Amino acid sequence: MELEEQLKQLIIDTLNLEGMTCADIPTDAALFGPDGVGLDSIDALELGLALKNTFGVTLSSENEEMRAHFYSVQTLADFIRSMQ
Repeated sequence: MELEEQLKQLIIDTLNLEGMTCADIPTDAALFGPDGVGLDSIDALELGLALKNTFGVTLSSENEEMRAHFYSVQTLADFIRSMQ
């Protein structure tokens, strides 16, 4: 499974987004805020923990640079690839 698809499924499973499929999450769309998937800061914490457990990467939403990595599925995938 491609990393981007794996991340989409992780987001759906971790955040209990019932009724959503990977196809419902555009790879380049903002994950947070009203213009994108609509996740919030609590979701960011849960997602960060899931990413750490699944991929062994640590993301902190406190860091401005980390916020950029959290922007979309694509930016998360690029970050994970850069850390592996």
